This record gives sequence, structure tokens and C-alpha cells, in this order.
Amino acid sequence: MLELVAAFICLTTLLTYVNYRFIGLPPAIGVMVTALLFSLMLQGLSLIGFPGLEARVESLMNQIDFNDLLMHWMLAFLLFAGALHVNLSDLRSYRWPIGLLATVGVLIATVVIGYLSHWVFALFGWQVPLIYCLLFGALISPTDPIAVLGALRTANAPKPLKTTIVGESLFNDGTAVVVFTVLFGIVQLGETPSVADTALLFAREAVGGVVFGGLIGYATYRMIKSVEQYQVEVMLTLALVIGGSAMCYELHVSAPIAMVVAGLIIGNLGRNLAMNDMTRRYMDGFWELIDDMLNALLFALIGLELLLLPFNWLHLAAGSVLALAVLLSRLLTVAP
Repeated sequence: MLELVAAFICLTTLLTYVNYRFIGLPPAIGVMVTALLFSLMLQGLSLIGFPGLEARVESLMNQIDFNDLLMHWMLAFLLFAGALHVNLSDLRSYRWPIGLLATVGVLIATVVIGYLSHWVFALFGWQVPLIYCLLFGALISPTDPIAVLGALRTANAPKPLKTTIVGESLFNDGTAVVVFTVLFGIVQLGETPSVADTALLFAREAVGGVVFGGLIGYATYRMIKSVEQYQVEVMLTLALVIGGSAMCYELHVSAPIAMVVAGLIIGNLGRNLAMNDMTRRYMDGFWELIDDMLNALLFALIGLELLLLPFNWLHLAAGSVLALAVLLSRLLTVAP
């Protein structure tokens, strides 16, 4: 395990340096591009008779459970760090467009992507049942908060647009989980869950995540308010994310939504009423470092995943068309 962690931290740091020094792309995108180029270089070396390095990196990649790493570890830290710097009063000002995009928008995007992907698969000669295409739509329709926060950090977008996009990306996971679970139930059981079951699932995942995130966020805010030592206050937020996300999985509520709500409370109520200037400086510095490091690791891993995928021109062509279909569905979702 130590070898695995050391290898990926060193490699990610090297890729980050190369991007900053020679390429100059936005950090997250630049690290992913350099990781893709690194993967292609390893494959090229393998083709000309030097397969050892590619085999070693591929062996390390096979030891990583990407889904567990992202969903159970990295996502909670990234969402909390992102929400920590979101102004709650701005979210309230745009609550209606944010709410509609995070609920109705996800439903529309799921249906549009489902039917478009069904058509694309048929175009390439693959007969994929529509229900599986809708499952894909539910997976891909919510905007990725990590990518959104990373992109908007350097974008010169108008404040209303930036606030709406960030707010939607932070809260649309709850809707997507419910839609995916309902569709997955249809695939597994061959029957549509009742309206009551669907409402209960949404209440447990989304509403439960909001309530639980509010409780642990407010409890941590009160603890921060009772001390005047920045080391303790930063450690309290770290414990909030690690312990809170673990409890979410035990309670079967949405950990992403809980971490967003907790981050909003600490970043607004805690920042304004419970922290002095020194604590704010160290709190911001610590969570910005966590955010940057985990984003770099995540996008480096995405780029290195190329080593594990068998190359197929037909798959590449279909994926390119699907990417356009997803972008089109996004346009139809936000169009007035």
C-alpha cells in the first residue's frame, strides 16, 4: 500500500510540474492531458521493445478500486472543500433555477441522453435495450461538481451563471441517485417501483443527506466557536468529513449532499461567526491544498486509465458521437 501511495503521489506531482512548466493548461485538465500523454508514451515504449515500465504502471493501476477510491474517499473531501467557498446568500438568490436544474433538469437530461444513446448504439450496429441507455443517462446527466468547481475557478463567467452552475452541480447527485436506483430496480426485478417507494428513496437519500449534513455541520460549527486554536478547528473539519461521510454510508443517506450542506455551514456560519482571521487563513489554506492535491490525483488517475482499456477504433468513434449527444442533451436541458 505504501508503495502504491508513494508511486502515485510522486507521479502526479511530476505531471503537475510538467503541465505548469511546459504546457500551461488549467491544472485539472492539464494533469489529465499529461497523464494521457504519459500513458501513450508507455504504450509506445512497449511497442518498440521496452514493455517493463508499462507493465509496472499497469500493475499498480490494477490495485486501485477506482469506484471505491472516488465515491468513498475523495468525493467527500472535494465536495466539502468546494462548498466551503460558496456564498450561501448567493445560492439563496438563485435557488429556483438551481432547484429546477438539479431536479427537473436531471430528469430531462436522463431521458434525452437515454434515447440519443440508444440511437447512437443502433447507428453502430449494437442492439442495446433502451432501459440500459436510460441507466447510462442517469449516470452521466448530473454535472460533475469537481470538474465544475475546477473549471469555474479560472473562468471569467458572470456571477449569476457561475452561482447557478455551481449550485446545480453540488445538489443534483440526490436526484440522479434516485433516478438510477429506480431504473436499476426495473432492470433487476422487471417491475417499476411504486410512487411511494420512489418518494421514500428520495427522502432518505436527498432529504436525509440535507438533514444529516446540517446536523453535523452545525455541531462542528458550535465546537469551532468554543475554541480559539486553529489547529484544533482545522482538525474538527477534517474529522467532520471523514467521520461524517462514513456515517452517511451506514445511515444510507447521500454523503455528497451531506458534505455539501456541512461545507456551506462551516464556510458561511462558521467563517463569519466562529473563526478569527488566523483560523480563516489556515482553514482556507488547508482545504485549498487538499482540493488541489486530490483533484490532481483524480485527473491523473483518469488519464492513466488509458493503460487498462483495450483500444478499438469503433469504440472511439461511438464514444465521440456519444459525447456530442451528451452535450446536446445539456443544451436542451438549459435552453429556455
